[in-house]
Amino acid sequence: MASRRSITFILLMVVVGLNLRPAMSSVAPLLTRLQESAGLSAAAAGLLTTLPVLFLGLSAPLAPTLAKHLGSERTLSAALILLAAGLILRGLPFPGVLFIGSAMAGCAIGIGGTLLPALVKRELPESADLLTGLYTMALCLGGALGAGLSVPLTQLLGSWQASLMSWSLLALLALVLWHYQMPRSTTPNTPNPPKSGIFRLLKQPLTWHVMLFMGIQSSMAYIVFGWLPTLLVERGYNEADAGWTMAVSIMCQLASALGAPWLARLGRDQRPALLLVLLSTAAGLWMLLIAPLEWKWPGAALLGIGQGGSFSLALSLLVLRTANSRLAGQLSGLVQGGGYTLAALGPFGVGVMLQLGAHITHIAWLLIALISVCCGFALLAGRNQRLNDQSGGLLVERGTRTN
Repeated sequence: MASRRSITFILLMVVVGLNLRPAMSSVAPLLTRLQESAGLSAAAAGLLTTLPVLFLGLSAPLAPTLAKHLGSERTLSAALILLAAGLILRGLPFPGVLFIGSAMAGCAIGIGGTLLPALVKRELPESADLLTGLYTMALCLGGALGAGLSVPLTQLLGSWQASLMSWSLLALLALVLWHYQMPRSTTPNTPNPPKSGIFRLLKQPLTWHVMLFMGIQSSMAYIVFGWLPTLLVERGYNEADAGWTMAVSIMCQLASALGAPWLARLGRDQRPALLLVLLSTAAGLWMLLIAPLEWKWPGAALLGIGQGGSFSLALSLLVLRTANSRLAGQLSGLVQGGGYTLAALGPFGVGVMLQLGAHITHIAWLLIALISVCCGFALLAGRNQRLNDQSGGLLVERGTRTN
C-alpha cells in the first residue's frame, strides 16, 4: 500500500505539472489578436512563441547546480515564484514585458521540469516510468486548459492581458501547496559530481540519441502550442474553433500520456511504442493541415494521442536509461537543455516561413519529414540500455526489463 508520503508527493507532482504548459499554450489561441492589437509581425509572433521554449532549454542544465546549493525542494519553490512573476509581468502595459515575462516563464518551466523526473526517481524508483506518465498527463491537462480557456477568459476578463495574467493564480496555488507539503529528503545530500561527470554523459551516444529524440518531438509539440490555431485560422476556422480544436487535441494527450508507459512495458524495449506514437503524430498533422476540413476531429485526436505518448515516453526514457536518481537528474538537465534549445527552432522557423509566404501544405510536409527523422532516433534511444556509474566509471549496460 502506498504511504502517505508517496500519495502526497504524487498529488503535489500533479499540481506542479499543471503549471508547466499554460504559459505557452495560452498564447497560441490569442496570437492573431496579439498580432492585430500589438502590431506583431509573423516573425515577432514566432519569436514570442520561441522565447519560452528557448529559455526552457537554456535554464534546464542549471537545475542540478541550483538543487545542489538550495535543495531540489526549495529550487522548485523558487521556480514557481519565477513562473508566477513572469506570468504577471507579461500582461502589464509596458513595452517589451510580453517577451520578458515569456522568457521568465520559460526559465521557470525549464528548472521545474528538469527537477521533477529526478524527484520521481528518488521518491518512487520502482514505478518511476509509470509515475512519469501521470506527471505527463498533468502537463497535457494544463496545456489543454491553457488552450481551451484562453479565449473565454479574454471575453470574461475583458482583455487578453488579464487572460494571460490570470494563469499566475494557478502557479501561486501550486507554490503554497508545495511549500507547506513538499517531501523532505530522508538521505543526506550527496556531493555534486564533478563537471567531468557531466561531460562523460555527453560522450555517450545514448545521451545524444535521447536528446535528439526529445528535441525533435518537443519541437513538434511547441509548433502545435504556438502555431496550430493560427494555421487552422488560415485554413478557414474562426478563432474560437481553432482554439478548441487544439484543446481537444491536447485533451486526447491525457490518455496516451498515461497509457504510453504501460504500452512500453509490454515489449523488451520502447522502440515499437515510440514508432507508434510518432506515426500517430504524423497522421494527425496530415489530417489537420492537408486533408479536407471534415477530418479535423480524427486529426485532432490522432495528433493528441501521438504527441501525448511521445512526450510521456521521452520523459520516461530519462528514468529508464539511468540506474539512479543522480544520473537521472544529470541526464534530465542535459537532455532537456539540449532538446528544448533545439525545439525552440521549430516555432521560430514556422514564423519565418509564414513571414516569407510559405503555404500551409509545404509547412505540413516539412513537419512530417522531421517526424520521419525523429523515428530514426527513436529506434536508437528506445533500445533496452541504461547508463550506470556505480563502478566508478560511466558505463552503458543492458537495462532491466520494464514488464
